[in-house]
Amino acid sequence: MKKIKVLTIFGTRPEAVKMAPLVKELDKREVIESKVCVTAQHREMLDQVLNLFDIKPDYDLNIMQTRQTLTGITARVLEGLEDVFEEEKPDIILVHGDTTTTFAAGLAAFYKQIKVGHVEAGLRTFDKYFPFPEEMNRKLTGAIADLHFAPTTGSKNNLLREGVDENAIYVTGNTVIDAMAYTVEDDYIFENEELNSIDYSKKVIMVTAHRRENWGEGIDNICCALNKLIEENEDAEVVYLVHLNPIVKDAVYEHLGGKKRIHLLPPLDTKETHNLMNKCYLVMTDSGGLQEEAPHLGRPVLVLRGVTERPEAVEAGTVKLVGTDTMEIFNAANELLRCSDEYEKMSRAINPYGDGKASIRICDSIIKHFDSNEG
Repeated sequence: MKKIKVLTIFGTRPEAVKMAPLVKELDKREVIESKVCVTAQHREMLDQVLNLFDIKPDYDLNIMQTRQTLTGITARVLEGLEDVFEEEKPDIILVHGDTTTTFAAGLAAFYKQIKVGHVEAGLRTFDKYFPFPEEMNRKLTGAIADLHFAPTTGSKNNLLREGVDENAIYVTGNTVIDAMAYTVEDDYIFENEELNSIDYSKKVIMVTAHRRENWGEGIDNICCALNKLIEENEDAEVVYLVHLNPIVKDAVYEHLGGKKRIHLLPPLDTKETHNLMNKCYLVMTDSGGLQEEAPHLGRPVLVLRGVTERPEAVEAGTVKLVGTDTMEIFNAANELLRCSDEYEKMSRAINPYGDGKASIRICDSIIKHFDSNEG
């Protein structure tokens, strides 16, 4: 069997975290020639992950610009990848999830009639504007993809309902669980000194909230709920990792700046984030990735959104949807802070996102696909 040339493409920190263990596994396979291209849709946060996993891209499109638009990102990825594809002529590209890099890379490969493997395929909210633009990015990528690596059976079923050939779908688990084997340490000492000063015997709530659909009233309500939680629970502390976008940052600091037992910190790198999650009591987030990561560590998750493309976690009991109503958030979090039975039920629920072997399954599936086609 001739070597399979696989070009892995990603551009943001969340993609990089989830693709890094896959890149490592691809490098181990003798029948695969692995190449990596980053678009740098996010620059600094992407570089942190590349350094953490010691990944040196073969190509770096370096597309990030100040106040970049979705149109600009898409155009620069399309143009940049045209030259990369011409030089490398990969047998297949691998993209991840639902970013604009993901969709644009899939489209660029389609234009060159190169096969596309979609990692974390099949997630759906069934509302094209929620989340925006992620829902359409992943649907459009799914329409282009040749191989679909679904993290769960639920994701596979979404693809089947859309008419995807069952033989092209592989249920693998989620690669983020693979990544955590590289990052979480029991006796971890933070680089951020404020995190080292926190008493983790208290009930520390880790918070992230920055999605576009929560800008304005949503962020305001979340902050009001956090204020109320701290006022009514003396044994609780909040660590809010505040997104650098001024729309988010200004609102959060206006509501929570200077408040006792509330720590406002900038976004952390992946290793710091995973280890904070490991030490905290509870996670509140509108992020997708944390809904998968925190349950792996036995941490209940309250999702600050009205819908989630990860219903398996809700069904398993590791995650609860609470939306952005102040009292809904407060009541759900307050129950977990005060009711040990409810907390234990969520923290001990089985994480539906796999066993840390997703990257192995994806590589095996790629080899099987090309081997059968060659034969």
